[in-house]
Amino acid sequence: MALTIKELVVYVPSESFTLSQRFYAALGFKLTEGWGGTIDCSLGGARFRLQNYYNKDWAENFMIKLDVDNIEAWHAHAREVIDNGDFGHARYDKSIELVGDTKIFHVWDPCGVLLIFLD
Repeated sequence: MALTIKELVVYVPSESFTLSQRFYAALGFKLTEGWGGTIDCSLGGARFRLQNYYNKDWAENFMIKLDVDNIEAWHAHAREVIDNGDFGHARYDKSIELVGDTKIFHVWDPCGVLLIFLD
């Protein structure tokens, strides 16, 4: 019998749990109660679990890769969310980079988690 995995969910750190929830909601993630005081963040079939735990070294080395269909729209959306919101240290690449055939830009959440957008 071949073993399978039905679901894989990563636990993402947050320095300010409330701020991170507002940030991911503003990006468009649906927030629902998770397990043990966590928050599930889901969008388009992808999901991660936001936790009220922070370790600077871990947070600043944590990365999430997001494959998207319209990177230009995502870049504009991320720019608008961060420029018009109060999300602490959240920031984004000012431009989209082309690496081979792949378009890429980065967003850093309020505690330093790196979101890598690819198209």
